[in-house]
Amino acid sequence: MTLGNLLSADTILPEMLSSERYAAIAELVSLLVQRGRIAATDQENILGALRQREETMSTGIGFGIAIPHASSDRVDKVVAAFGRSSRGMEFEALDNAPVKFVVLFVVPKDQFQTHLRTLAAIAKFLNDRNIRDSLGTASTAEDILKIFEGNTPGKA
Repeated sequence: MTLGNLLSADTILPEMLSSERYAAIAELVSLLVQRGRIAATDQENILGALRQREETMSTGIGFGIAIPHASSDRVDKVVAAFGRSSRGMEFEALDNAPVKFVVLFVVPKDQFQTHLRTLAAIAKFLNDRNIRDSLGTASTAEDILKIFEGNTPGKA
């Protein structure tokens, strides 16, 4: 499984409007609702789960990356969205740097191993500076998706 399997062009925001973490999380959850990945009636429940996780410790892991995540009984498979902020946003990241890349995902409740594997895969993928540079310069959601699918420029 590649991270590209979790995303589609319509769940990628090449330029987020939000300037701070809770607004960014709401923006991406709203996108997932608009795209039919999360039922509108479950939006507040899922936002609550994500907020609760965020209050434990920021999911801003450094290097301009945040990975807000939660488990929920309101989804039956992993759902994910990606957003980019070229100006950066306040996320209370571990390194106090602005966050430019947000990968949000929700895993079905009681799928602890899937949750850990997904989180680890995203963190490992975004740990590569070349990947982050490519994501920063990609011009469209489709170009961003290609990077997540492993088709980085020069690798196609």
